[in-house]
Parts: sequence; C-alpha cells; structure tokens
Amino acid sequence: MKQRKIPMRKCVACQEMMPKKELIRVVRTPEGETEIDLRGKKSGRGAYLCGKLSCFKLATKNKALDRALKVPVGAEIYRRLEQDFIKSEDEFRAVQAEAGDGDE
Repeated sequence: MKQRKIPMRKCVACQEMMPKKELIRVVRTPEGETEIDLRGKKSGRGAYLCGKLSCFKLATKNKALDRALKVPVGAEIYRRLEQDFIKSEDEFRAVQAEAGDGDE
C-alpha cells in the first residue's frame, strides 16, 4: 500500500514546520470575522499556530496573525482569540486524538 503524504504547515509564531493536524488554524472568514477553526474546514484565509499558549502570545507580540491573515487584527480580537484559544486547547487535543485514531 502506498504511503500517504502528510500535509505540513508552519506555525506563524515559532516558524516550526509541523503536520497540519498538530496545529490550530485561525481563520479570517469571507465576512471579515477572525476566529479559531479546530476542524480546519472553514472557508477563508488561514494561519496556523502550535497548540501552545506561548506561541499564541508570541504571535500576539509580533503581530504574526496580522501578517498571515493580511488584515490588521485589533487588540480586542486578540483578547477574544486568547480566551477562545485557552478554552479550545482541550477540545483541540480531543480532535487531534480522534484524528489519530482514524489514520490507522
């Protein structure tokens, strides 16, 4: 059986290449909203972050999401994303484990 290629993406904060399933996607929707996309299926421009809070804080400090999403991301959106990021860490780990079970 032929080995499937694993899609790789780069964390916008630490610049580390990782498999797409191990990263959290932040998306700017066509309506202009910025939100976390745990499944990676929403339409819009995406940026990827490691599942670590330290990477999110680094991205906030360096305004990495502004560059990756090609739109200024306001301080209030960063605060909302940080709250969502903290809440979604456990959910992301569950989704990641679920995806790992399906690969076998």
